[in-house]
Amino acid sequence: MAVSVDLDKQLDKAYEGLGVSEVLDAPVAALAGVSEGDAEKLAAAFGIKTVRDLGSNKFFALAAALVALEQAAK
Repeated sequence: MAVSVDLDKQLDKAYEGLGVSEVLDAPVAALAGVSEGDAEKLAAAFGIKTVRDLGSNKFFALAAALVALEQAAK
């Protein structure tokens, strides 16, 4: 099953129109609102260099799961 998603508003202009795999392999600063400075801090603190790294980071995944659990309990 093919899935289509419009990510343009969530991405920096330079990364609009790319496929999901290309966005995942892009630097974290490809995400709208994430600056180069933010990206440098993520790399220094957690070794996160790409959107894929950010999305698969165990600390961020745990935090997201905890938020989802809280929301499901409401």
